[in-house]
Amino acid sequence: MSSLPPLPEPFARRPRAGNAAEVFFAFLKLGLTAFGGPVAHLAYFRVEFVERRRWIDDGSYADLVALCQFLPGPASSQVGFALGLGRAGWPGALAAWLGFTLPSALVLILFALGIQQWVGLATSPAVHGLKLAAVAVVAHAVWGMARSLCPDGPRAALAIAAALLALALPSALGQVLAIAAAAIVGLLWLQPATLPPPKPRDPGLGKTTAVLLLLAFTLLLLWSLLAVAMPSLNAQFAAFYQAGALVFGGGHVVLALLQAAVVPAGWIENDAFIAGYGLAQAVPGPLFTVAAYLGALMPAPMGGWTGGMLLLVAVFLPGLLLVAGALPFWESLRQRRPVQRAMAGANAAVVGLLLAALYDPLWTSAIHSRLDFGIALAAFGLLAHGRQSPLRVVLLSAFAAWLLV
Repeated sequence: MSSLPPLPEPFARRPRAGNAAEVFFAFLKLGLTAFGGPVAHLAYFRVEFVERRRWIDDGSYADLVALCQFLPGPASSQVGFALGLGRAGWPGALAAWLGFTLPSALVLILFALGIQQWVGLATSPAVHGLKLAAVAVVAHAVWGMARSLCPDGPRAALAIAAALLALALPSALGQVLAIAAAAIVGLLWLQPATLPPPKPRDPGLGKTTAVLLLLAFTLLLLWSLLAVAMPSLNAQFAAFYQAGALVFGGGHVVLALLQAAVVPAGWIENDAFIAGYGLAQAVPGPLFTVAAYLGALMPAPMGGWTGGMLLLVAVFLPGLLLVAGALPFWESLRQRRPVQRAMAGANAAVVGLLLAALYDPLWTSAIHSRLDFGIALAAFGLLAHGRQSPLRVVLLSAFAAWLLV
């Protein structure tokens, strides 16, 4: 395999000051505190890496989110992987994934191995407070991104239209349609005055990134064939790789696919699957880590710590290969002026999608009373005007809910 190419814009814009250790601990903090599902994770990422650490600017971050919405796989983990890639190269990408993924994966494996007292965790007052904090974090992200990405009437209108479409079609299809339609409108009609000057394409792209894309599809085909020819180990690994390679719409969709794969086959009892599903909602980090729980419960040759970690890798691997392979082509393409106009529209749509998700599922699942609203509003105030860190706001929200709810 050829050597890895230099990273394109916007990641090559500044000399890398980071290293894999810095990336790992930055994402480990988020892996321990980022509750609320994929949309909330993207909001946590923006606060941490756009506002506080300034690893990337708002426009480039929205571009990255738009790309990952179009790719199958866990969108928030793909965004984190790409951010680590930009900060510290390929070791940074791995460090970002490990830091964000391991905390919830380890908790879920421990639960699978018999920590039964955690069954009621998903409905505890403290976890409810974490959901209220997620509402505040997403609201803060929508407010901040709207100011930078929707500074005029046309783009604000696109954001509102995207939110309405996402609410009318609450699925991955609705999200993709909203971004695609806004991109077309941007290409044809938007002329934002703040667009940066186009930059030349990086001629060093090509072989390695093409290999990564080819590898993702080759592994999908290979394990599908091996699952037929050589059951048991390959069938289990193939089922999880296929789920990660073919799912659009994030963690809740992959949970449905995994249930269809493991319960009818007799690998996992439905009650055990539901218990893992409930805990997956209550731990921070990506919902895809439920694969670690299922792998730990799998019959031989899976099971235990080995099975949990193997199937965790299986479900994440295709999405990470796809974003690593697609990112350089995307970054070189976005330097063209027409594409920049299209991305201005798509970025406005991303704000609209976050706005829609703020209402459903976050608001509808977390705000049930005036007290809930008060805690979420206080958390928003601490973020927006108190300049408090998300970690402190999350802990304060959990404590307030535990004390008052």
